[in-house]
Amino acid sequence: MSLRVPQLRFEASDQLAALCKAAGDPLRLNVLRALANDSFGVLELAQIFAIGQSGISHHLKVLAQAGLVATRREGNAIFYRRALPRAESLGGSLHATLLEEVDRLALPDEVRQRIEGVHGQRSAASEDYFARMAGSFQARQDMIAGLPQYHDAVLALLDALQLPSTATALEVGPGDGGFLPVLAGRFRQVVAVDNSPAMLQLARACCERAGLANVELRLADALQDDCPVADCVVVNMVLHHLAAPGDALRQLARLVKAGGSLLITELCSHNQSWAREACGDLWLGFEQDDLARWADAAGLTPGESLYIGLKNGFQIQVRQFAKPADDDRLTHR
Repeated sequence: MSLRVPQLRFEASDQLAALCKAAGDPLRLNVLRALANDSFGVLELAQIFAIGQSGISHHLKVLAQAGLVATRREGNAIFYRRALPRAESLGGSLHATLLEEVDRLALPDEVRQRIEGVHGQRSAASEDYFARMAGSFQARQDMIAGLPQYHDAVLALLDALQLPSTATALEVGPGDGGFLPVLAGRFRQVVAVDNSPAMLQLARACCERAGLANVELRLADALQDDCPVADCVVVNMVLHHLAAPGDALRQLARLVKAGGSLLITELCSHNQSWAREACGDLWLGFEQDDLARWADAAGLTPGESLYIGLKNGFQIQVRQFAKPADDDRLTHR
């Protein structure tokens, strides 16, 4: 008489084992640390960690099987970023605790320097584009989304803030200055900063034509140079040109006064990769959750949001994030 051996199922334990395996390697932990508020392609990660492409691909596969990283296609490239823990799923609390502990790690100096190198390569490509294309800036912007297509939505969120007449504004990356007349009419003082001399000249010409006496233009990098804090910081169609948008949002939050707001206009995630070459875009838009997650990490709270669908298939998100009135930690950090 033969005995039937019961079939054992290990799916649940396999899932936990994969998570523990992924966390059991110092390089993989450092990869997770590097992806805290950023995303990188395979070749970029190979450069950052000074390892061959096949080696980093293996580690990314292990992290992906454990549900610790997710991928996003940007044109022909695939970028890796952290996957968010799901509290209700098996291993969700372990996943969340692991990331909390990983964020306590300090990346080795050489890794941080190579990350800055990757960001520098991205920034150089963006700056080169604006230096070359300033003369055709508006025409190229209109290929995707020009100011008239989101002007009213930004204005609606701006007016809903009900800021006092003494309030100040800072616009980061004003482009050709098209939105500066709106800000000049609603704020006592407006400062606009851009790191492109060619683009700043376009904004200056706009201010002169409109006679904007309360607008100050500065050639500066808002993410690195000293800039004044303001009651309202406006960033229209800029993040997708920045090397590290998650880190940029944290830097921008420092420029918002306690009780003030950060207004962001951005493209939603899309797959029209021609925008990279034609419009100098480093990123093909962003998921709504991306902006919310980065804002939360920067100490901001979500407010009103508006979404605009365009006939050319793009979608725009206009988001307001508030800085708590009783929290000025980021301003003085």
